[in-house]
Amino acid sequence: MDYLIIGSQLILSLSILIVLHEFGHFLPAKFFKIKVEKFYLFFDPWFSLFKVQRGETEWGIGWLPLGGYVKIAGMIDESMDTEQMKLPPQPWEFRSKPAWQRLIVMLGGVTVNFILGFFLYAMVLFAWGEMYLPTANAKYGVFADEFAQEMGFQTNDKILSVDNEEVAIFKDIRLKIFKDESKTVQVERNGQKTDITLPQDLIGELASYKGPFIAAQFPCDLAGIADDGPAQKAGLQKDDRILSLNDTAVASFYDFSTSIGDYKEKEVSLSILRGQDTLVKKITPNENGKIGILAHAEPHYFEFDTIKYSLGQSFPAGYHKSIDFLALQINAFGKMFRGKVDASKSLGGFGSIAKMFGNTWDWRRFWYMTAILSLILGFMNLLPIPALDGGHVVFLLYEVITGRKPSDKFLEYATMIGFVLIIGLVLYANGLDVLRAIRGK
Repeated sequence: MDYLIIGSQLILSLSILIVLHEFGHFLPAKFFKIKVEKFYLFFDPWFSLFKVQRGETEWGIGWLPLGGYVKIAGMIDESMDTEQMKLPPQPWEFRSKPAWQRLIVMLGGVTVNFILGFFLYAMVLFAWGEMYLPTANAKYGVFADEFAQEMGFQTNDKILSVDNEEVAIFKDIRLKIFKDESKTVQVERNGQKTDITLPQDLIGELASYKGPFIAAQFPCDLAGIADDGPAQKAGLQKDDRILSLNDTAVASFYDFSTSIGDYKEKEVSLSILRGQDTLVKKITPNENGKIGILAHAEPHYFEFDTIKYSLGQSFPAGYHKSIDFLALQINAFGKMFRGKVDASKSLGGFGSIAKMFGNTWDWRRFWYMTAILSLILGFMNLLPIPALDGGHVVFLLYEVITGRKPSDKFLEYATMIGFVLIIGLVLYANGLDVLRAIRGK
């Protein structure tokens, strides 16, 4: 895995999102003639990597890549500059402005995030279109992993419908089951139509489940062999097809990659089809249960369709897909609070996010992931937690409605508590990544 490429994509994406988010606060603040003392990419406790003074604002890059900030004069924020608040209010300070102006400044960041997410989503659709596997084209049936089998699926099932409604796009099956809390799935099994009754207590786990669940299966043909890996040492070659593992038939590449993990550092026997010949190879997977093989991409086996979008079509399509994504996040968040989704399984830190970019630089995937992260950043910042934009918005709305402003001391304590909660959540999410990495070894 190329950690440099993965890390570079994550840092570039977050840098774009952080800078534009902070400009969402900076520009309305300047429009309302509020002094902005600092504009930083990343945090700079004790020292900064770079800084320069331009006018009344210090521009800089911090060393701690956990976000960024603009320090607005006369505002209680994560900088906790309480000394400034003890002085008489000045006309150029945040606290001296009308509540509606302060509300616009605080909503500026998330507004930019949502607009950016919609725009990038639209541009990805315009530039690359939307390639998808029609459910009807999954000709080899599905590979059902252990969790899917608990829900009643079997490997080789061919999906016909969900709750007796056809799902045209294969990847939408999992989403529909989770989002609609579906009751049944209709499949073709051994040439006959069969109804699967879905266990409702397991559906909530789909939001956090990391496995394939059901995947369009295809033969275990080898597209490539890693240098000096167990497969190369055992004599496997490109275009070999793995037929069985220890005399157990291999249904698909997913089946093999799941099963081989049970034989870490243990010798196994593989039956291989090479041309017209069937061979038997002895191989010992490494400590991670891997043998160093690469699968063909799905389009090698299936007929994919692509939806093309004109520039005019891409914007409403990007908007609706973004709204659907946000609705799914809100749905999952609600289920997590209701106990239907295990937070310890669904939360992830920077490591989980970075892996989603992939270990090769793919601009389509990069901009798609940046769009998704922008929407998530906007949603998370709107949560009514003090120290987040949403917390400030709640206090400002209270002031607009009641005409009474919360005291500076209350805001100071609330921001401090909120900041501790956020840091705790970040540490918890990244700690889960560490635990997953340890358990995966």
